[in-house]
Amino acid sequence: MGFFDRLKEGLQKTRKGITEKIDQVLVSFGKIDDELFEELEEILITSDIGIETSMKIIEDLKKKVKENKLTDPSSIKKLLKEELIQILTENESELNIANSPCVITVIGVNGVGKTTSIGKIANLIKQKNKKVIMAAADTFRAAAIDQLEIWANRVGVDIIKQSEGSDPAAVVFDAVQAAKARKIDVLICDTAGRLHTKKNLMEELKKVSKVIDRELPGAARETLLVLDATTGQNAISQAKTFSEVADITGIVLTKLDGTAKGGIVIAIKSELKIPVKLIGVGEKMEDLQRFDAKEFVEALFE
Repeated sequence: MGFFDRLKEGLQKTRKGITEKIDQVLVSFGKIDDELFEELEEILITSDIGIETSMKIIEDLKKKVKENKLTDPSSIKKLLKEELIQILTENESELNIANSPCVITVIGVNGVGKTTSIGKIANLIKQKNKKVIMAAADTFRAAAIDQLEIWANRVGVDIIKQSEGSDPAAVVFDAVQAAKARKIDVLICDTAGRLHTKKNLMEELKKVSKVIDRELPGAARETLLVLDATTGQNAISQAKTFSEVADITGIVLTKLDGTAKGGIVIAIKSELKIPVKLIGVGEKMEDLQRFDAKEFVEALFE
């Protein structure tokens, strides 16, 4: 099964929540009127696309219907697809790993699938014939180091670690030295997944960033925030909080297959202006892939 088919399968619940309801509404109306738009807006809002974004989409649809003098409700579906693709393709969704060395810092609260995502990202990059190394800089949680080591072994990449409670910046320093010595293309750094002490988290990320800037000046940088799609609007709040402490360059959205809240992809892109770079639609190693807006919308509407 190719990734598009897995994506289609993974979006089954979201499709039931959005597309099937939209189809039912379009079929039940004989003409395009305000009541039809109200029904559509309600479907979008309840699908975790968010109030602001849903209202904007409906406004744009109304304009296009007027401009094109459309009267058949079924013509709205094509316009809606175009609208969603436009929202989702605004920013670059490619990982910035073309030039070596590159450092990817991965952030996110515990439980969102951060460690698993790092393993899968390492696998994706390794398939591009690039040399990867991991830094276990989430030293706050003992299990985090062990879990990352399991993934490093599974993918077949080196890992730099210290004991639980070590200074994360010291782990990153060691990892950068190892990356330079071994001519590594991409260094992936795990970081602590706790949010209750925003100030501490900010200080920790600053220190890690300082080490990378000093030891690898001019290296390409990515700061990826891992979010769990099943948490819906809560994922947006997490993203807003992390945006205050880090310069996020992209989102990794996990567990899309386990939720009807796939509309969150659209809300994230529209409200936060942060590109979704990778999406996960299953447990397998290859179930995390680059986000393709057109493919996502096609899979959602098929």
